[in-house]
Amino acid sequence: MDLGLKDKVVVVTGAAGIKGSIGETIVQSLANEGAIPVIVDRNARGFEYAEELQSKGIDTIFVQTDLSDYKQIETAAKVIEEKYGRIDALINNVGVNDGAGFEASMDDFMYSLKLNVVSFFAMTKYCLPMLRKTKGNILNIGSKVALTGQGGTSGYAAAKGGVLGLTREWAVDLIKEGIRSNAIIIAESWTPAYDTWIKTLENGEEKLKSIVKKIPLENRMTTPTEIADTCLFTISEKSSHTTGQFIIVDGGYVHLDRSLLTE
Repeated sequence: MDLGLKDKVVVVTGAAGIKGSIGETIVQSLANEGAIPVIVDRNARGFEYAEELQSKGIDTIFVQTDLSDYKQIETAAKVIEEKYGRIDALINNVGVNDGAGFEASMDDFMYSLKLNVVSFFAMTKYCLPMLRKTKGNILNIGSKVALTGQGGTSGYAAAKGGVLGLTREWAVDLIKEGIRSNAIIIAESWTPAYDTWIKTLENGEEKLKSIVKKIPLENRMTTPTEIADTCLFTISEKSSHTTGQFIIVDGGYVHLDRSLLTE
């Protein structure tokens, strides 16, 4: 299916993760569709990713930005405007499940909010003039933690709950301008970060098997490619009448009847 994304300027935050991370996979999927991904991240590997895409003739840029600092986000938006003058879609993807719970300091809790939800507001605020030019759309990457809780990660849970609230607030705010706002909610996805976390556990392999058994559809984790595919469809004109929605890509992990898991 041609999603009509060719030459569309799509900004992706948190897009310079390790190869195979959700942000990096979204960027590669956009490039494969002929879109122009704009990589916004603090990690310098974004320069390498941009060079790889540029060598293939894609007019991409990397804007190195600490997304916990709204002043840097404002500067990033200015760089994007100078380069392209428009944005067709904004994917707020940055997120770190940082374990800022009751044992964390207040500074750690506030930092978690800055990175995981304030950055979404700031990026959208400063990119909005460019989205208005194209009647573009906003896609926020959320987490099951906002719906289920997790334990030990109050900052991340609060932030991701806020992301869902903002998604619907923006859908209301911008509906008269024809700008759509949606969220993708992810549960268990096999990313490099997930692999790293599993390896830190004493009983990592057992824990992984236990989690996978609880995913109803095919007893497997969601792949980053499956998430990226849903993202691209949602930002495309194929989803032109979808706004204010939480689209859950999780193999039924959060909502399906637990009786499915009976052996």
